[in-house]
Amino acid sequence: MDENNEIWFGVDGKATPSRKTFLSELKIDAPPTATVWLHSDVGNNHEAREESKVFNPDSPFPTPKPERLLTRILEIGSKPGDLVLDSFLGSGTTAAVAHKLGRRYIGIELGEHAVTHCVPRLRKVVDGEQGGISKAVVWQGGGGFRFFRLGEPVFDETNRIHPAVTYPALAAHVWFSEAHFPLPAAPQSPLLGVHNGTAYYLLFNGILGDRRPEGGNVLTQRLLRLLPPFAGPRVIYGEVSLLDEGRLRAEGVTFKKIPYELAAR
Repeated sequence: MDENNEIWFGVDGKATPSRKTFLSELKIDAPPTATVWLHSDVGNNHEAREESKVFNPDSPFPTPKPERLLTRILEIGSKPGDLVLDSFLGSGTTAAVAHKLGRRYIGIELGEHAVTHCVPRLRKVVDGEQGGISKAVVWQGGGGFRFFRLGEPVFDETNRIHPAVTYPALAAHVWFSEAHFPLPAAPQSPLLGVHNGTAYYLLFNGILGDRRPEGGNVLTQRLLRLLPPFAGPRVIYGEVSLLDEGRLRAEGVTFKKIPYELAAR
């Protein structure tokens, strides 16, 4: 391959070898020119590795994409202000380019490079680093981003409530499953809030002060009287209801058993 000029070892001859592909070798009949992107226009693997070294010189990401390639994709598929999602963020190229191009973005990454590569890269982007496409788009820095870590999953492998889940976390899950938007604030009582004229309650994890495993999680007539009042329909999530269907209807209550009626959503 080296004799046939089909491989490249970098400018100094010491880089990780990259295979060359010539346009004349492509087995495509009359390809539309818009679908053939030359590395001179959108970058190559070597260029991408060099970009990655700026953010983590000791352990550059092994398979990064060049910023010029992501620029071409985002300019075709979005406009400034649009929201870009990369659910396998890798070295953070998509987020970095989206930031420089004035797009909003969400990046998801379960590997440790979320911390070792993506966060340092985006910090440098905010500070105005001049690698990648920065000079071409006259990037001077600015903006910001937020970094979140996933909490414990709501359900364990048997589809039961995970023992590490706290009341606020489950309350947020219940509220979002019903209202389809985030809970505004951590609840201080079993009443999570009112949406479209219905009040939503959660009995879980001793929210009423009884810290026994079953304490306050079972809907009884006495517990119903202790709940914050609401003059309208109520949906109450809990482990068990000791009230029959007739009594629940008379009280304007729909009872939903956890975890089963949550797990199905």
